[in-house]
Amino acid sequence: MATEEAHAVPKIVGDKYRSFLHDDAEKIEWRHGGAPTYDDVNKLFEEGRTKEWPKGSLEEIVQNAVKSWEMELSHKTRLKDFKTINPEKFKLFVNGREGLSGEETLKLGSYNALLKNSLPNEFQYYKADEETFESSHDVFRSAFPRGFAWEVLNVYSGPPEIAFKYRHWGFFEGPYKGHAPTGERVQFVGLATLKVDESLRVEEVEVYYDPAELFGGLLKGPPISESAAHGCPLSK
Repeated sequence: MATEEAHAVPKIVGDKYRSFLHDDAEKIEWRHGGAPTYDDVNKLFEEGRTKEWPKGSLEEIVQNAVKSWEMELSHKTRLKDFKTINPEKFKLFVNGREGLSGEETLKLGSYNALLKNSLPNEFQYYKADEETFESSHDVFRSAFPRGFAWEVLNVYSGPPEIAFKYRHWGFFEGPYKGHAPTGERVQFVGLATLKVDESLRVEEVEVYYDPAELFGGLLKGPPISESAAHGCPLSK
């Protein structure tokens, strides 16, 4: 549940997975000056998903709700503009760590919030404390130019406490922190729970996953200096 990358554009277009993307768009304070478009990552999602849930099913509702939350977290700058969460009660818990409030999560950004860990510095694949909101998005937008798609694999319980299994994937087609791209698919699977109120706004999110599944694929790319000496296959 990191993020599905998008580009900001001024035109108004619909998005079938994020139903209120353009609701009151002119009143929203957007991070990049306008509402984003998800055409590239939607294409990646539709080509690579393993499940196609029936319209109106709990699985589809959960999947679209998480996509909408990710959109707000990545592209809105004010918590008061969020429609997917209860700002006063919201908490994000990742792999059993201390919970982050809505404002803390918004300040860090999705990547830093989800990848922060307490390992000794020399063992950290990604140093969230050294990244800003913008730099973290730049790092993964570079590695996954077509975006990092997300799908629900199973839903185990319904509201008010929703438990589900998910999958994140993308193609490593751009450099990642000095590692050359391999062109291979990088993915990980995780579990999560959402505690929602009577309006289905999220009050608590708990996410569990193994970051090594993500970084194993990214660190597989040879150092760029070595790759340049031998000729990167993606540049041919």
